[in-house]
Amino acid sequence: MKIAILGGDGFVGWPTSLHLSQAGHEIHILDNLSRRWIDTELGVQSLTPIDSIQERNRIWHAETGRRIRFHLLDLAGDYERLKGWLGEHRPDAVIHFAQQRAAPYSMKSDRHKNYTVSNNVNATHNLLNALVETGIDAHLVHLGTMGVYGYSTIGAAIPEGYLPVGIETLDGETVSQDILYPANPGSIYHMTKCLDQLLFQFYARNDQLRITDLHQGIVWGTHTRETRAHPQLINRFDYDGDYGTVLNRFLIQAAIGHPLTVHGTGGQTRAFIHIQDSVRCIELALANPPAAGERVKIFNQMTETHRVRDLASLVASMTGSEIACLPNPRKEAHENELVVKNDQFLGLGLDPITLEEGLLSEVVDVAKKFAYRVDRARVPAVSAWTRDLAQKVEHDPEGRRLRKVG
Repeated sequence: MKIAILGGDGFVGWPTSLHLSQAGHEIHILDNLSRRWIDTELGVQSLTPIDSIQERNRIWHAETGRRIRFHLLDLAGDYERLKGWLGEHRPDAVIHFAQQRAAPYSMKSDRHKNYTVSNNVNATHNLLNALVETGIDAHLVHLGTMGVYGYSTIGAAIPEGYLPVGIETLDGETVSQDILYPANPGSIYHMTKCLDQLLFQFYARNDQLRITDLHQGIVWGTHTRETRAHPQLINRFDYDGDYGTVLNRFLIQAAIGHPLTVHGTGGQTRAFIHIQDSVRCIELALANPPAAGERVKIFNQMTETHRVRDLASLVASMTGSEIACLPNPRKEAHENELVVKNDQFLGLGLDPITLEEGLLSEVVDVAKKFAYRVDRARVPAVSAWTRDLAQKVEHDPEGRRLRKVG
């Protein structure tokens, strides 16, 4: 297939591009390189050294003989160029990663909120609009988030996108209907993903676009089989308080001898998936598209769930680290359960990599190897959801040490 990967220079986009190229597909990366500009804005770089996209592609061609073509294009800001590119190249599939992906970054300030909404929503709508106008029958695969569901506890497993409900009619009968699972975003970033869902529903129904939406958990891990092929193909590793996931921050803190910082009670349950499984899920989704006229196909792209405090204990037991408690900059419940159905990908043959299976190599091969590149001042998560929470974070920046594990 000819596949356009929008945002293919990013954390999930890059290993996906390599994986699908290795599988024999013709890959075109469309990216405005905004993630690299955000590195400059925040004053922090990936823990792993990242070459330019041009050099990355050169190394990939030298190692494999396969070519990945790069096109500098702003999906949200240049609709006509996007439409023109699609009309000229007419890809068989489009994978949409081209969105600002960090909840803390989206909550840093009013400017960051505006940027996230403008970039993410316009990017998605421009793409959908352009697909309709060019008449391309391309399968659109979008990387969404488990965060569209929120984290409240209702005592039932979260289904894959749709919730069957009974509706009482005027004559007292009950009819069954599937609705989108009620959205409950926890940040501006997550809100844009909820808006994406509604855009997808409209265009699938109105224009018969073929769309798959992947509600993904927190991605962990750095390497895939393809990124291990050469040191310059290595993937990003974000550890800062805005873009670094909770697990990445724990790994870096352990590598530099800093206490693992748990925000609040640590009772928040999160969904996780390894980067190798993530690219495999995208490949499975591409191979199983909906037909024209079918509703949006939704997968829960995750493999396991963990409470934050249990995750800290797991990393501490491997590394001998201490654990520290900090005020939580997020506006969220102190404790939550998270039970998620992911039957579709398991049914398609996904064999997940577990945290306990792969975490130690991540500590040794990545966190400790590149620990010399860490800017300690950028590790704490300080972007707050409200002004009151911002004051609490400022008053207790170092955290209260709880215990030593191991």
